[in-house]
Amino acid sequence: MAQAPTIDLTGQVALVTGGSRGLGRAVALALAGAGATLVICARNAPADAMPGIDFQSADVRDPDAAKALVDGIVARHGRIDIVVNNAGGSPAVAAAEASPRFSEAIVRLNLLAPLYLAQAAYPHMARLGGGNIINIASVSAIRPSPGTAAYGAAKAGLLNLTQSLAQEWGPQGVRVNAIIAGLMATETAEATYGDAAAQEAVGRSMPLQRMGTGEDIAGAVLWLCSPLASWVSGARINVDGGGERPFFLDLVKGAGA
Repeated sequence: MAQAPTIDLTGQVALVTGGSRGLGRAVALALAGAGATLVICARNAPADAMPGIDFQSADVRDPDAAKALVDGIVARHGRIDIVVNNAGGSPAVAAAEASPRFSEAIVRLNLLAPLYLAQAAYPHMARLGGGNIINIASVSAIRPSPGTAAYGAAKAGLLNLTQSLAQEWGPQGVRVNAIIAGLMATETAEATYGDAAAQEAVGRSMPLQRMGTGEDIAGAVLWLCSPLASWVSGARINVDGGGERPFFLDLVKGAGA
């Protein structure tokens, strides 16, 4: 039996935003484990040590800060090969109650920040003859997102941005892809899905019988960064355990009981 290829990213330099916790932390550790030189950025440093991984504090919603972050990485390491736009999120706020300032902040974080970082990284990647930009999107981008409408709209925009940049930058060898993350179990999952029992029930409702983990997202990122995905660009890759069960099926079943 042929042995599965090992993903080796030795010599590549990667940036993961929001890499100090949650999904971003798992992605950063996986990339570092594959041999990449890793820089993570967030507003706050990791709660515990991440050996061999460089932390930079940066507000990626600011285009000047995003450019300074990327240029600083290139100045220190000579290159940048991978950018994972993972930083994002939104508290739940009813659309009728969301202030303009709140909505603008959500769009800046979830849509404009990935654009700013991609723009900053592009000339360096083009000079090298290629690179990988991976945008972490959400199922909120492809279905209604009540309670987080601005977030869902921003993530939907991120999917379009992914395809547009892939078209523009493909001739320079820069691949741009999106991962659509499903219902994920992270350290903040309780705020969204409820206690452990509720999360277990949510997991059982999924075709693969569990919620996703950071390692699930990290596996998809590693594949996209590898030569195995050398002809994959502009893709929307669902990492969602098979997707959410349509609610109408339970209503129909109940009505027929």
